[in-house]
Amino acid sequence: MAHIRKKKGVIGILTGGGDVPGLNPAIRAITIRARREGYQVIGLRHGWGGAVELVRDSEADNSDHYLLLTEEIVNKAGRTGGTFLHTSRTHPGHVPKANVPAHLQGEYHQPMNDLTEEVLKNLDFLGIDYLIPIGGDDTLSYGVRLYQEGMKVVAMPKTMDNDVPGTDYCIGFSTCVTRTIHMTNSLRTSAGSHERFLVLEVFGRYAGFTAMLPTMAGAANRCVIPEHKFDIDRLTELLTHDRQANPSRYSVVLVSEGAMFEGGEMVYQDAEKDAYGHAKLGGIGEMVSAQLKELSTKYNDGKPIDVINQKLGYLVRGGDPDAVDSIVPMAYGNLALDLILKGIHGRLVVLKNGRYDDMPIDVVTSTKKFVNVDKYYNIGRLRPHYKSFEMQPQFIMTSE
Repeated sequence: MAHIRKKKGVIGILTGGGDVPGLNPAIRAITIRARREGYQVIGLRHGWGGAVELVRDSEADNSDHYLLLTEEIVNKAGRTGGTFLHTSRTHPGHVPKANVPAHLQGEYHQPMNDLTEEVLKNLDFLGIDYLIPIGGDDTLSYGVRLYQEGMKVVAMPKTMDNDVPGTDYCIGFSTCVTRTIHMTNSLRTSAGSHERFLVLEVFGRYAGFTAMLPTMAGAANRCVIPEHKFDIDRLTELLTHDRQANPSRYSVVLVSEGAMFEGGEMVYQDAEKDAYGHAKLGGIGEMVSAQLKELSTKYNDGKPIDVINQKLGYLVRGGDPDAVDSIVPMAYGNLALDLILKGIHGRLVVLKNGRYDDMPIDVVTSTKKFVNVDKYYNIGRLRPHYKSFEMQPQFIMTSE
């Protein structure tokens, strides 16, 4: 399929980083609109991995690295979760020697290698005129690099943490919040039956939006987030009070995986890091649970309060998209095509203050997006606070 005969042009799509519901609807929207406008569409498999692994030989079998997309293919996948193009955390600018493709091993000998030149040649080999990467700030930061190297890039924000700068909304966030609320409410029956604390660890490496929004919606009594190191003694006191005030004698706290004890640091599963320099988080929920039980005697007449500890993890990113994550990806896909049809590139499609728009793509690398603690988080009460909803965006704390 290399050297495809061009119609109006060729558009490439890839999905990188963690999977979320809404990716397949985005791929569907781009493909259907693009083909009807006269473009051919290529799906790069395994995120940036497909762009790295491809062999520039018309006789080579590259079926594991890219796919020519049709309406039939995307219509079947468009209602489902995950990404049928598959994903990875490959960073083409930072490839260990052991991960350099076999056909390039003779050319790259450093412990860490920049394969950007190969990526550009591979995209040219496929005849790709415009590239649409869909991902979080890691995936999109490499999209910025390619744009700076001369590739025509229109990016689309995806992360259930909702932490890509420049946009109020990232694909996957609404489904994550919906699932978190639903599963928290389901686990209430066990917490109430046993009169326990319920501790739920949720995704959120640097930003606490996935803990804040469900708590604001009433799913939890308290939440602890990466943006503010918390006092475990104060959390125990508050949760014990919440439990005593509840006729069913239980209370709930959402713990962002990146949350930190006062005087402590983030908790990692192990020391191994991915291509973007991130070690895998996990375990803060267990630590909070253990200390809550130990400290609860101080506020519960000397009696310990047992804890139900649950890590929601991949449960909130699996399955079909909700309504928002079916509609927004459709709109983002069409917005990307609007830009391409105008010959515009180097942009990030966004939702801003309730309206679809686009921003310069380098907003992804020029700033960071966090919960504004002073504005939205009550550090004394360890929960969200707000004074007025007037003129706030749909998800309240996602825009500055």
